[in-house]
Amino acid sequence: MRRLFAILILALCGAHALADQAFPELVLEIKGHPLTAEVAATDPQRAQGLMHRRMLPENRGMLFVFPYTAPQSFWMMNTYVPLSIAFLDENGTIVNIADMKPLTTDSHRSTKPARYALEMNLGWFARRGIKPGAKVEGLKRAPSAQ
Repeated sequence: MRRLFAILILALCGAHALADQAFPELVLEIKGHPLTAEVAATDPQRAQGLMHRRMLPENRGMLFVFPYTAPQSFWMMNTYVPLSIAFLDENGTIVNIADMKPLTTDSHRSTKPARYALEMNLGWFARRGIKPGAKVEGLKRAPSAQ
């Protein structure tokens, strides 16, 4: 009986920890293409990102909000989903897009200082003809970086 109680307590603690990792969501638009992005605006959220997920639904992604505009760099350690990342300046203009292979530690950097990064399924931007210079609408509703 004690063992069952201990397992129940551990399960509840695990569920609580998962609930703490919930990300707020935000609807964005790029060149008339709507998407829903989970928002990573705190250090723990940015560190977690999309790690350990096995799939990402179409037209869904993750927006990383940084406290200041600076060169940004990402890798794919513990990330199973192949992704494309768009680095955005403080005005929401895409400065560059990079494709990222799962489970690698290759560094993918912004070519200019960036305030945001938007991860989507691999090829999402290319299939919609979205290139550097395109503007992401809806960022003003994003939570402030912490």
